[in-house]
Amino acid sequence: MYCRQCGKKLESNAAYCVHCGVKVPGGNQYCYNCGAQTKPEQDVCLKCGVSLTGKTTPTPYSSNKEWLTTLLLCIFVGGLGVHRFYTGKVGTGILMLFTAGGCGIWWLIDLIMIATGEFKDDQGRPLRKD
Repeated sequence: MYCRQCGKKLESNAAYCVHCGVKVPGGNQYCYNCGAQTKPEQDVCLKCGVSLTGKTTPTPYSSNKEWLTTLLLCIFVGGLGVHRFYTGKVGTGILMLFTAGGCGIWWLIDLIMIATGEFKDDQGRPLRKD
């Protein structure tokens, strides 16, 4: 079992995580990568896709949305939030549409985040760079 706060392995029957001090809820397991609640029989986290068995080095699946497409959408029609609709972030896409990209500030922040590879899709997965 792993801590939902810091992701480190917990000692069996621990009431608190010895690494960060968070109280461990009884009977629940959490993904060490994203903190999502998992079931004991799961081999893969359903939220981020990492292996829960520890047999391989956990790496989150990348998004099915492409980095370059997202970047180009943000550059050319980012003020309308089209890149957010493309990556599945519909709610914030609508907000960007009605605020003209947060008067350009929100658009600029998204552009920088996409260019540096920090922008994630609606499920928190990094954009695919092929």
